[in-house]
Amino acid sequence: MVTFESNLIIENKWKDKTAEKMNEAELLLYRSNLLGSDKRVTNYGGGNTSAKIYEKDPLSGANTKILWVKGSGGDIGSMKIDGFATLYMEKLQSLKNLYRGEKFEDEMVDYLPHCTYNLNSRAASIDTPLHAYIAKTHVDHVHADSIIAIAASINSRELTKKIFGNSIGWLGWKRPGFELGLWLEKFCEENPDADGVILESHGLFTWADDAKSCYDLTIETINKATVWISENSRNQQPFEGSKTQSVSSEERKQIACQHMLLIRKFICNGQHMVGHFDDSDSVLEFVNSNQFINLASLGTSCPDHFLRTKIRPLVIDFDFKADSVENSEVKMQSLIEEYREDYKAYYQRCKRENSPDMRDPNPIIYLIPKVGMISFAKDKATARISSEFYINAINVMRGACQISTYFGLPEQEAFDIEYWQLEENKLRRLPAPKQMAGKTAFITGAAGGIGSATAEKFLDNGANVVLSDINIETLNQLYNELIAKFGTDKVSKIQMDVTNEQSVIDAFYTAVIEFGGIDILISNAGIASSAPIEETTLNLWNKNISILSTGYFLVSREAFKIMKTQNIGGSIVFVASKNGLAASANASAYCAAKASEIHLARCLALEGAEQKIRVNVVNPDAVLRGSKIWEGEWLQQRADTYKTDKEGLEEMYRMRSMLKQSVFPEDIAKAVYFLAGDDASKSTGNIINVDAGNVNSFTR
Repeated sequence: MVTFESNLIIENKWKDKTAEKMNEAELLLYRSNLLGSDKRVTNYGGGNTSAKIYEKDPLSGANTKILWVKGSGGDIGSMKIDGFATLYMEKLQSLKNLYRGEKFEDEMVDYLPHCTYNLNSRAASIDTPLHAYIAKTHVDHVHADSIIAIAASINSRELTKKIFGNSIGWLGWKRPGFELGLWLEKFCEENPDADGVILESHGLFTWADDAKSCYDLTIETINKATVWISENSRNQQPFEGSKTQSVSSEERKQIACQHMLLIRKFICNGQHMVGHFDDSDSVLEFVNSNQFINLASLGTSCPDHFLRTKIRPLVIDFDFKADSVENSEVKMQSLIEEYREDYKAYYQRCKRENSPDMRDPNPIIYLIPKVGMISFAKDKATARISSEFYINAINVMRGACQISTYFGLPEQEAFDIEYWQLEENKLRRLPAPKQMAGKTAFITGAAGGIGSATAEKFLDNGANVVLSDINIETLNQLYNELIAKFGTDKVSKIQMDVTNEQSVIDAFYTAVIEFGGIDILISNAGIASSAPIEETTLNLWNKNISILSTGYFLVSREAFKIMKTQNIGGSIVFVASKNGLAASANASAYCAAKASEIHLARCLALEGAEQKIRVNVVNPDAVLRGSKIWEGEWLQQRADTYKTDKEGLEEMYRMRSMLKQSVFPEDIAKAVYFLAGDDASKSTGNIINVDAGNVNSFTR
């Protein structure tokens, strides 16, 4: 049984030796990164930290008090020094003279740029007044699970007093903004001995005169709340115990895989979505509990939580194992449609004259008894982070139910946060999504030159990429290189043997669990062999056919299954060869297998057309640089065939081409990307030769 207090005492990570040579701004960053490194302290992108530091005014040369505060949209756990907005405290104080009252507080955000210090381009966040008007040098604002458990209890004021006495105060719910900043200023004036304040349904503010003391105070306050909840729990079993038991880990993944494909089928309307699956102990404890249905329907409390997760999740409560595939699909569609209708009704009930247009009404969080939690968003990072936010919400509900009664924000308050014009402005400032955003590409033979160049091309344009290869050493090397450049959310790796049916099935299953589905298959695994027909052994013939024909069949079959279930189209690109069209001496096994690839692609183009699954071919020729198939015997064999040495082979191929140019892996990647993307949305069954021109491989 998981309990709220298990392993939740937050470690104080401050190291005096690390901090001793830091200036005030660096200490602020150090403190911020420490606080943001633990999701129990504050969720990704949530919370805020600040310091009031004397800086030299670039115009007057005088020492001037400057507010350093986390900028809009930043994350205190991962931000750098340039993530802070810097503003003149004197100008921030003068804004009070312009304030026309709570009804007009949003207009105060437009004045913040006029307070900017030293031409800092980092936009100030809506939380800026909350930090500016607290008359302490250092201020922390975090959304710790144990604190919000108190803040989201119906008697949170009473609990705050009972736990903290007069050291930590309490303020009722108020949306973040200028008015709340004035509330905090008034609280500090009236309670000069207080070290902080709990905001109802929101989080914690703490303050001190130096960076270390502020950090220490924040950690101590969170831990005090955690210990108190543990020692005063009125229930031995969280969420009133278990109503049902989880199925096995493997069954959970299997059910999640099928659910994710069905969900994608019904939510990808004009925008591909990416999934994330979580069956951690905390999630399973919640979805299997007696209080699950009631608590899930109440929605989340903290604004940061429901901005990421919507006001409430979708509960998938039918027994997938007991239903046929057809019945499961009907039930899933019905649940999602019902959720959309409820969301539209919520929007209509709560919208105001100036509310932004309704956003995507589909669920973000899907909770499944016995199985776990699925989340879907426009990219993998957002899907993962949304699930982390809901785990924070689960922790909050667990704690609140242990000591009191949990409550969510009133519907209108939640709506006013979700459809706040300032939030809308923030969304509009986001860069336009890249062409492949929300799509997942599965690449075989990824560790070779063409595979790795193709992976980078797709990642550059916003796709998620599953790297698969039989060579684990080179696969790991490529994976490490790509995650260093693109991050762990965008790239996944799977060792796979395309000739082994179970290996292929398992790999695609794993990819669906990782990203929620597959949109693009780049079938690129390859070998090459060269031998006169009389020297071509049956083993050599079978090896070529096994990898280049059977392997392409197996991966295509699994991709078709996924794409047909999703029913949102798809693209398959075979990386074949000029040799599939043009015969070549001493390479009958290789040429025959490549010809088989090309004809398989034509057949699949016919089968996939009805469901908008496009299948096309790229034919490279003589891609020596970076290509794994040109290592070892094949390179020597082709050099012998053309009676040249290794060094002269690339030049020979270049001069043989009509355009007198060498062909590189990046050239193939561009052609693959074109055929897989929207620019080729009306192309299927086609072949693009990337061979610098070879009349023998003309398709007509």
